[in-house]
Amino acid sequence: MNAVKRYFSSIFNAIVALLKGMRLTGSYLLHPSKILTQQYPENRETLYIPERFKGRVYMPHDENNEHNCTACTLCQLACPNGSIQIISKNIELPDGTKKKVLDRWVYNLGSCTLCQLCVDACPSDAIVMDNAFEFSVYNKSKLIFDLNRPGSKLKEKKTEPQV
Repeated sequence: MNAVKRYFSSIFNAIVALLKGMRLTGSYLLHPSKILTQQYPENRETLYIPERFKGRVYMPHDENNEHNCTACTLCQLACPNGSIQIISKNIELPDGTKKKVLDRWVYNLGSCTLCQLCVDACPSDAIVMDNAFEFSVYNKSKLIFDLNRPGSKLKEKKTEPQV
């Protein structure tokens, strides 16, 4: 008896959910001024893309071609499918110590799921999600990007004088 009761209650709940959806669709039909659909690609100039939209990963550089990436590879470790490859090199400083610096930051947009785990894992806020979305290509090798610009370097941290 209990199984029959659950069966009919699930049918009733499905009908209620269907009617709620149809009510929303009907309200847009009766009030066309509330239409949310945008006529893409005809409206590229006036297209509104929300600020929270997650497109591709982007590494911002300042006017001196400097970035915040310390080549810690935490973003590479956080990526669930290996879309990120950090290539670093060791340089010798004038005082004789060695320091790891970023050589290349390779990003494969073709395998990226746009999950933003790499951005969340970055301790120095070196990467952000861009809101660009038009990346249709015939050759998937065009979806592999070097995010650090040629000749870019790490921003020097300004230290305040100790009093």
